[in-house]
Amino acid sequence: MAVPVAFFAVFFAWPVAAIVTRGLRADGVWRFGRIADVVGRSDIRHVLWFTTWQALASTALTLLVALPAAYVFARLDFPGKQVLRAVVTVPFVLPTVVVGTAFLALVGRGGLLDGLWGVRLDTTVWAILIAHVFFNYAVVVRTVGGLWGQLDPRQEEAARMLGVSSFGAWRRVTLPALAPAVAAAALMVFLFTFTSFGVVQILGGPTFSTLEVEIYRQTSEIFDLATAAVLTIVQFLAVGAILAVHAWTVRRRETALRLVDPSVTARRPRGAGQWALLGAVLTTVAVLLVLPLAVLVRRSLDGGFGYYRALGDADGGTFLVAPVHSVVASLEYAVVATAVAVLIGGLAAAALARRDAGRLVRGFDALLMLPLGVSAVTVGFGFLIALDKPPLDLRQSWILVPLAQALVGVPFVVRTMLPVLRAVDDRLREAAAVLGASPWRVWREVDLPMVRRALLVAAGFAFAVSLGEFGATVFIARPDNPTLPVAVARLLSRPGDLNYGQAMALSTILMVVCAVALLVLERLRTDRTGEF
Repeated sequence: MAVPVAFFAVFFAWPVAAIVTRGLRADGVWRFGRIADVVGRSDIRHVLWFTTWQALASTALTLLVALPAAYVFARLDFPGKQVLRAVVTVPFVLPTVVVGTAFLALVGRGGLLDGLWGVRLDTTVWAILIAHVFFNYAVVVRTVGGLWGQLDPRQEEAARMLGVSSFGAWRRVTLPALAPAVAAAALMVFLFTFTSFGVVQILGGPTFSTLEVEIYRQTSEIFDLATAAVLTIVQFLAVGAILAVHAWTVRRRETALRLVDPSVTARRPRGAGQWALLGAVLTTVAVLLVLPLAVLVRRSLDGGFGYYRALGDADGGTFLVAPVHSVVASLEYAVVATAVAVLIGGLAAAALARRDAGRLVRGFDALLMLPLGVSAVTVGFGFLIALDKPPLDLRQSWILVPLAQALVGVPFVVRTMLPVLRAVDDRLREAAAVLGASPWRVWREVDLPMVRRALLVAAGFAFAVSLGEFGATVFIARPDNPTLPVAVARLLSRPGDLNYGQAMALSTILMVVCAVALLVLERLRTDRTGEF
């Protein structure tokens, strides 16, 4: 556990503390009065209000749209189910910049819905909310559907035999059992939308701003570190509260239920109602998830492959190298970030899986989730402030980018490997130790064969999320070596159809890479529950 703790202390806690200290401490004196001053400003109150209510609205819409699909994946068996599950999950692993670009292609200038019925949707709240549903649809489907598929259907059938209606049996038996999973999914969706950055920055324009976008604006455009520091503290407190409640719901879900093999609960659709529900879910997936991505691809192909060919030309202005170079750079960064995330996350998961782990060690599990919610913009800018002196003067080093990406990948590695490591029988390890095996050999010959597939899945998720990290890398990626999301954002910030088309082309490339990685992961999965 010492290595993961040291990693998070140096590359997460220290940069965040550095940016907060820089903003709230002046001339050796702490200026805590700035917190009340900043929060009391009308423009900041507007940002706080928009951040909160759009997250609540996005969460409610996501639950409304995705819960029927959770039932379909949990209780129905149909051809192409595994492929459809992968398709549903593709948006979640896509970079937020790509999601924003996809909806920009759908409702933005010249998009499929641009000007439809006389309505311009490119910078409206509805575009942001629907994009958030698109991004978080899989969170509900896989979290709730994963548990729903393991609930014993005979309990509900027994209630019906006692004269309870179908809806009554579902309300009294199934719904209470699903409540912890629904709550956990809702909290995660709220967390992701509360800290939304790329989607809001691209679709919201100058009118709408979440806390994360405002932190970026105050840091990079206005250079008001005091305001950025206060907003970071506010977001940190909110994220901490959300994660604390989420940890409680997860513990409740793990301890309160008797589960069965999900392969025995799914059946072929029966009756007109189930077939209609399956058709409705397939239509929703096609319209909500596939259509924006298809429009993105179509916009990238306007005029043939001209936008793709133009990616090979450097203009010497915004890009010191050809935009296509960002593809190679992103892949290189993501490979290094994946290796770091697997190493740190694997060590953390191994420590958390120990039966004798103390309360302090178990508490570290919740802290590992903080990088998913704490401002990535703050972390990226904190890198530049904190890591500027020997022996960690890394401001000019390429390693900063994969380190920032690894921070986001580690939670996915831990969440993927921890259940599998906990399932390994301790008696196997003890028997190997009694026979004289060293701890390293016990890990190599007992644990590794059992967790190998989970390790590959964890590495795949870490690779996908590292490839699309944007909030931190927008600060630390060098102009001569930009990542794909940074290159897309730079192209979108410049006027002209060529730049817009190149942004669509780069987003399509990034989407294809992430989708291929996810399809491979689905074939490597060690379980069929559908959970992350």
